[in-house]
Amino acid sequence: MIYQIIWQPNSEMSYYDEIDFIYRKWNHKEVQKFQDLVFENLKRLAENPLIGNYDNTRKIYSIVISKQTKLFYTIDTKCKVVDLHLFWNNSKNPEELNKLL
Repeated sequence: MIYQIIWQPNSEMSYYDEIDFIYRKWNHKEVQKFQDLVFENLKRLAENPLIGNYDNTRKIYSIVISKQTKLFYTIDTKCKVVDLHLFWNNSKNPEELNKLL
C-alpha cells in the first residue's frame, strides 16, 4: 500500500535551504539533480517507508538523498503516512541536528 507523504514546516524550510545552498555553491543543473533525487526517494518512501535507517535514540528514520544530504522522517503505519521532518546537510554541525530533531 502506498503511504501518503506529508511535508512538515521544518522539512519544507530545510529543503529550500538546501536548494539555495546548492545553487550558490554550484549551479541550476545541480539543483535539478538534487530535486530529482529527492522526489525519486519520496516515491520510494511512499512505496516502502522502512527502507531508511532507524535511529533508536532519536526515534526517527533517515534516508540518504545524496552524499551530502539526509532526510529525517517518521512513519505512522496505522494512517499510512510518512511525515518528513528535516533535510540535513551532513557538513553542518551535528549538535545542531540534535536541536532540530
